[in-house]
Amino acid sequence: MTYENLLLNISNEILFIVINRENRLNALNKATLAELHFAISGAQIDATVGGIIITGAGEKAFVAGADISEFALFNEEEGKMLSQEGHHKVFDVIANSAKPVIAAINGFALGGGLELALACHIRIASENAKMGLPEVTLGLIPGYGGTQRLTELVGKGKAMEMILTADMIDGEQALVCGLVNKVVAQENLMLSCEEMMSKILSRSPKAISAAIVAVNASLDKNQNGFTVEIEEFGKCFGNKDFKEGVSAFLEKRKSTFERD
Repeated sequence: MTYENLLLNISNEILFIVINRENRLNALNKATLAELHFAISGAQIDATVGGIIITGAGEKAFVAGADISEFALFNEEEGKMLSQEGHHKVFDVIANSAKPVIAAINGFALGGGLELALACHIRIASENAKMGLPEVTLGLIPGYGGTQRLTELVGKGKAMEMILTADMIDGEQALVCGLVNKVVAQENLMLSCEEMMSKILSRSPKAISAAIVAVNASLDKNQNGFTVEIEEFGKCFGNKDFKEGVSAFLEKRKSTFERD
């Protein structure tokens, strides 16, 4: 696929995805969402990719929301389909990625932009980051998982406050409430994300994928997370990563895991 709104680069097993609409503060439009679907889905079957880092072009915004002009005249059914398609093709694909995904939040992450970050497994923010869900100011609510994922991360009370007031919070506030994992200086953002991803990629790829499945199951009302954990734990014993990890431990050496 030819990407017009994304910049993709693979380095040291990390796929860097840059949302490249800086003149629109990297707002998500239909074309960008379609490209994200192909990029994330493609990464799942690309053996050269171990993990993914998503960020926005420039220093002002990660993603400052959705492109409102595209849905300003939608009716109820069109609005429902917009949300449903976004969930199925992008946000759920990221959340359920077998490969770890880190959001590098470099500036404004608002509306659909914050929802994009929420779908990622880990979030690291720059000191100038501003995060919020302003949908109620437009007569809407978050429609790409924001009401669910924000609540999971920060609790019902804080999620209610952020969604109902539409107020933004900064990086330090986001760190305190558990919305982000880490806050760093703007100039150190990508390096911090790379360092964390590199550490993750030094671990067993199969165990990482199994852990993502098990953790996600804890939040799925249709699954018993403990049962999923048991299943995924058992599966680990049948793969080569387990044999390598145990051998390395017993031989007092560093494990060397291979990516399929």
